[in-house]
Amino acid sequence: MIGAIAGDMIGSVYEHHGIKTTIFPLFSEGSRFTDDTVLTVAVAESIMEQKDYGTTMREYGRRYPLAGYSALFLEWLYSPNPGHITVLAMVQPCASAPLV
Repeated sequence: MIGAIAGDMIGSVYEHHGIKTTIFPLFSEGSRFTDDTVLTVAVAESIMEQKDYGTTMREYGRRYPLAGYSALFLEWLYSPNPGHITVLAMVQPCASAPLV
């Protein structure tokens, strides 16, 4: 998980820019964690604490509202009835996973 978070931060300044080089600084002033990290941590907490995935993702999403979510995810995040939004398809595999 640490590697995923580091990769998210390293790649955050290059996301959506089509960078093809493998020679670049690992961290810069613009490096930050993104929605990928926020939701990875939310899923990890759900698993470790045996919490509902959707509820935990919404808690984290609202705690970090500027992490770079898609418009569809934001609609789900702030919807009073989140189950009807099509973004549920993205989180459904986690939401239906059995707790271990």
